[in-house]
Amino acid sequence: MGIEPVTLLPGPLVGVEWLACNVNHVVVLDASIAPHLAANRHIPCARRFDIDSEFSDPDSDLPHTMPTSAYLQERLRAIGVNESSTVVVYDAAGIYSAPRAWWMLKAAGIGRVAVLDGGLPAWEAAGQAVDAGEARYDGAAGDVVVSIDAAAFVDAATVAEVLAGGGDAVVLDARSRERFAGDAPEPREGLRAGHMAGSANLPFAELVRDGRLASVPELRQAFEEAAPGVVRGERRLITSCGSGVTACVLALAAEQAGEPQVAVYDGSWADWGREDPAGTRPIQAGA
Repeated sequence: MGIEPVTLLPGPLVGVEWLACNVNHVVVLDASIAPHLAANRHIPCARRFDIDSEFSDPDSDLPHTMPTSAYLQERLRAIGVNESSTVVVYDAAGIYSAPRAWWMLKAAGIGRVAVLDGGLPAWEAAGQAVDAGEARYDGAAGDVVVSIDAAAFVDAATVAEVLAGGGDAVVLDARSRERFAGDAPEPREGLRAGHMAGSANLPFAELVRDGRLASVPELRQAFEEAAPGVVRGERRLITSCGSGVTACVLALAAEQAGEPQVAVYDGSWADWGREDPAGTRPIQAGA
């Protein structure tokens, strides 16, 4: 007997109490990635959404990039996602990689998808049950149909055009202020230090409070200071980070805070920060 889904979500975030009441009527996905993967425990009924491997483009030389519609559809069907499914994603860090899964699913045309605020730590802190081992799925295949929204992601050429003044948009980098300024080394080898010339900085960690997303007033203030007008939809927002994961924390926070027009730079600094003999991806250091 299949899941009879709930048809209404309270927003892009759901709390532990909401999920506990509806856990048997939603598809729960564990989107934890290294180094936060809690391989020894998971929310009961959760299914694995592995962004580090099978839910990233296998043909890309960049980490964590969006796969094709056909590939993503095959993988989502394999974990039992249906056209009628309501999906809740979480991660073991609280708010870290689950927003990437949320953004991918939204881009894939799945209309009812939310992030568990506080993730697995909040679930456990509330005394909810967990199962041992890694989340798995061995049930029936799903019937979801995937059609990726091309506007959900942008590439380096589009980012370069925006940074050069092509349109009323802002590029917002979710990396730490030290990495943005070039004062801290990049965790991936072979990348230049600094940031995209003309971009702004809003570290994703500054939008998280004890593993949960900050309040709406706090989010609005943070965006207004970093990129005025984006949460009111007056300017388009392009988010970036190290590899396109925490850029989606900014996308989630922006949606929670207002009605923005958002796209994620797929590849992010893993792409832009590579050696650039042609000079098409300029960088600068300093705040």
